Amino acid sequence: MADKVFDKRKLPSRHVTEGPERAPHRAFLYAMGVTEEEAHQPLVGVATCWNETAPCNITLSRQAQAAKRGVKVARGTPREFTTITVTDGIAMGHQGMKSSLASREVIADSVELTMRGHSYDALIGVAGCDKSLPGMMMAMIRLNVPSVFLYGGSILPGRFRNRDVTIVDVYEAVGLHSMGKMDDAALHELEFAACPSGGSCGGQFTANTMACVSEAVGLALPGSAGTPAPYESRDAYAEMSGQAVMSLLAKRIRPRDIVTRKALENAAVIVAASGGSTNAGLHLPAMAHEAGIKFDMMDVCEIFRKTPYIADLKPSGRYVAKDMYEVGGVPVLMKALLDGGYLHGDCMTVTGKTIAENLKHVKFPKDQDVIRPTSAPLSTTGGVVGLKGNLATEGAIVKIAGMKTLVFRGPARVFESEEECFAAVVKRKYKEGDVLVIRYEGPKGGPGMREMLSTTATLYGQGVGEKVALITDGRFSGATRGFCIGHVGPEAAVGGTIGLLKDGDIIRIDAVKGTIDVELSAAELKARRKAWKPRQNDYQSGALWKYAQGVGPACDGAVTHQGGKAETHCYADI
Repeated sequence: MADKVFDKRKLPSRHVTEGPERAPHRAFLYAMGVTEEEAHQPLVGVATCWNETAPCNITLSRQAQAAKRGVKVARGTPREFTTITVTDGIAMGHQGMKSSLASREVIADSVELTMRGHSYDALIGVAGCDKSLPGMMMAMIRLNVPSVFLYGGSILPGRFRNRDVTIVDVYEAVGLHSMGKMDDAALHELEFAACPSGGSCGGQFTANTMACVSEAVGLALPGSAGTPAPYESRDAYAEMSGQAVMSLLAKRIRPRDIVTRKALENAAVIVAASGGSTNAGLHLPAMAHEAGIKFDMMDVCEIFRKTPYIADLKPSGRYVAKDMYEVGGVPVLMKALLDGGYLHGDCMTVTGKTIAENLKHVKFPKDQDVIRPTSAPLSTTGGVVGLKGNLATEGAIVKIAGMKTLVFRGPARVFESEEECFAAVVKRKYKEGDVLVIRYEGPKGGPGMREMLSTTATLYGQGVGEKVALITDGRFSGATRGFCIGHVGPEAAVGGTIGLLKDGDIIRIDAVKGTIDVELSAAELKARRKAWKPRQNDYQSGALWKYAQGVGPACDGAVTHQGGKAETHCYADI
């Protein structure tokens, strides 16, 4: 049956399993328990980011086994392998965060190299923590073999003194503690309560944002992003993903048939509608780049600006991922957006059907307020917006979901690293009305474009989330809230305006008009630019040095290679 559907002469695995000259290759497969029949079936890579670094990844091995069962049922031969992750929550607030964004490239590269090296015919990618989701999807688009993405699922909410809590409550508690508003005992109690299970952080932070993207862009099965990680019902989605990838192989439907410009626009819509992470402004352009599609940060932000914010999710709203799952999950959110005219319903997905066909029988539940219809949004503008001006000619990004203050003007207080700023914030060495500037934290300058959650959460915990602004050429966590502007480009390390600022310069930010400017004349900026000298960071060897040499600007996704547009041949066609 398998040979009638799958002609090995047209699949990459022919190079390792077919013909007398491949007898040594087959011998290696037999040594691992592969039967002769299985060796001549399609070989499917099952890539996971399982590890013991954080709860985000700890359940992925179990789900990989279920995915492999699905592949076997559909007459494929699964081959499991793992790749790295750097878990942002534990990397946060110290030098370890420099490794986070760079890990996205390593994940994509390592999956590509494993697939190429062993000539696998299709791919299932299982990911949990922030950068592993886009990294895995980038590899799928780059390889362009039939692929299905599977999210590992979110953590269950913690309970602390009769309320649901997430890890963000712990970060913000550090701010409360620094002001004497939370004692040692309460902080200790909270840290034990916040994370009660395996799974990714429970609010609409980067992991859950990109999980929603996986469904909206069409690379994941409908409903697969919602089920919490500890639920064994996730295994059913994993098994279905295994069967689905074999169906895609039979139908020759590949990721670039799915990830089109319109599909990427759908992904941007779901980020905005859910008040998702600003990191999507990096990851969507990077995914587009793999397909050879130009879709930069400001293109993404233009869609954000036109999309209503309708899912009331933390950190800006009231609910966690489990709550959205219980009212129907991502398909309900997508149904609301499709009915409102905000999604392209004709985009192909891994089901072999279009978005509209997948959502045909989904009903929008009336007796809930987690997700609103587009006719009654939380706000008419998406939860994330783009900014441009003389301080960020390449653009910047800010999450406005849940914010009341959308215009800010104040004097700059300049810091040359996150550590400098964090130390000042903990000691409250700033004034209300200040614009805190953290620079030399961009993709090249950091290197690695760190997230600033420790600093922003402490500010929020101190009660000044909208009484000061913070701008950086680095990034923010999806869990960040307050007047925090990231991805300012060009970054300081390449002579961007943020590198020219001095204490006291007046900065004006208008998230309604989408502008960010420093009130300096063109002549003054020109003079400062002439006097500016590049700085050398502390990473002059190793992986971070290598990353800094190749990484491009944040506005294009902070990517490190030429992408699909420069391709002369594709792996899938070997």
